[in-house]
Parts: sequence; C-alpha cells; structure tokens
Amino acid sequence: MTAKPWHGVLVATALPFNEDLSVDFDAYAEHVRFLASAGCDGVAPNGSLGEYQTLSDEERARVITTAVEAAPEGFTVMAGAGAYGGLQTQRWAEQAAEAGAHALMLLPPNSYRATDEEVVDHYRRAAAVGLPIVAYNNPIDTKVDLTPQLIARLHGEGLIVGVKEFSGDVRRAYEIKELAPEVDLLIGTDDTVVEMGLAGAVGWVAGYPNALPESTIELYRLSTSGNVADLERAREIYRDLHSLLRWDSKTEFIQAIKLSMDIVGLRGGVCRPPRSPLSPEARDAVVRATEAALAKGYK
Repeated sequence: MTAKPWHGVLVATALPFNEDLSVDFDAYAEHVRFLASAGCDGVAPNGSLGEYQTLSDEERARVITTAVEAAPEGFTVMAGAGAYGGLQTQRWAEQAAEAGAHALMLLPPNSYRATDEEVVDHYRRAAAVGLPIVAYNNPIDTKVDLTPQLIARLHGEGLIVGVKEFSGDVRRAYEIKELAPEVDLLIGTDDTVVEMGLAGAVGWVAGYPNALPESTIELYRLSTSGNVADLERAREIYRDLHSLLRWDSKTEFIQAIKLSMDIVGLRGGVCRPPRSPLSPEARDAVVRATEAALAKGYK
C-alpha cells in the first residue's frame, strides 16, 4: 500500500506553556523538530492533548502555522479542526489549508447528541475546503458515536479518508473494514496499539511518543508489519510500556504525558486550567512507570 500523509505515527502534540501560562511557541517548534528527528511521521496539533479548547483563536491558529513552519519536508501536519459548530469547524479547516497543513483530524459536532444527518453535514462543511479528513471517533469524551455504519457512510460520500478510533473497542475495526474496506484505520488509544495493528491499522495518532518516541515507533512498526515474527518483540515492548500507555485513555492523560516528558528531560510542564496537577497517587504511578521504562532502555 502506498503511504498517505495520514499514515504512520502522527503525534498528538502536547503544548508547552510559559510560567504565565502563555504558549511557548519556540519550544513547541523545537518539539515538532525533535519528533521529526526521532523518526515520527508527522504531528496532529490542536488535538485534545494540545489543550486546544483552552486556546484563543489567535493562539490556536498560530499552533498550526508553527507546526507547519517547523516540519521538515515529508513530515505531515494533520491539523485538529474540532469545534462545537459547523461554521467554526469550516473556518478552522480553511485556516489549516491556508497555513499549509496536509490533512485534518475532525471530531463530530459534540455540544449535544447530534443526529446522523447533522454529523454528515458537519463533515461536508469541512470537506468542502479540500483537505483529506481523518474522522476522530471519541464517544467516551463526546456525546456522538461515529458508529461503523456512520463511518462507512461518511467514507462512501467521499468526506473522510480514515478514522481515528478512540472507542477502545478493537472489535469495531473489523466491522468498519467490512462496511468500508477502503477506509484507513488509525489507532486512537495508545493502549490498543498491538490489537489495532493486527486488525489492519495503517496509522497511529499517538500520545506517548511525545515522551518516548523511538520505542513507541518501534512498537508501532512491529505491530503493523504483517510479519508474525515481529509480534514477539512487539509483545515484549507492549508489556513493558503498557502501564504508561494506558494513561492515554484516562481523564488525566495530558498531565500524565507531560509529566513523563519532564522526567525524560523534555519540555512537558503545566497544563492550563481547569486541568490541575495530578494527585500524589497518580503522580507517583506515572513516575514509577516512566522510570521503569527508562531503566529498561526505552527512549
């Protein structure tokens, strides 16, 4: 299969803040360059991990332009365009296209439980801009579930090229491919990498490569190679890192990943309100798991 810009390991980038909680755009650009040099295939800025809901319009737009300017040739920028309203989403899609992004990652409308027709209209508005769209299904945190049937409809109408599956239910991967064989599956939860790789995923919108890019890239490549011989090593890495990877599916995932970044010597730092520091128990758990991974040579 020919690789598309939305294939491979696309890091849902964490966003660094200064002490006054303003965005440190220089540090963010450096992080994008670091991920590219570590072997990642691209970034997905302005996702939930990037705390886009807390950004002003000016900051949100500048995150995308910063990522595009920092990205080396061949390195994908898949811009998050999620918004409560369809007109807002279309505007963010236009901004991403003007900035030079290669694709969009798009949640359905989620300010209320939208109907299927409203969801389709939402994606039509964004698709009119012309960038390839990877739908983002996160029924855990939103009120809308992109069911396999709805994904197949969106793909059948030419509105999406793939789906980032964050439901955590790997069984859906098989139903999606039955209903829409040509749609691309992207892993949405860090703690289902091996399972989704076996199910045919061609991409991973990933959280923990922010902290441990080389080892998580290796895990992804082994899990998606199609070579049964690679699974033994994949399972070994998976067992060692799963206590970290499962934080990606928890409410405190941003704080946890930023803390791991700090521990490995990268720029994680604080989150913007309302996200507060981890509880002592959660912090201790993340520290133990991160230090254990480093002790085993993961990086």
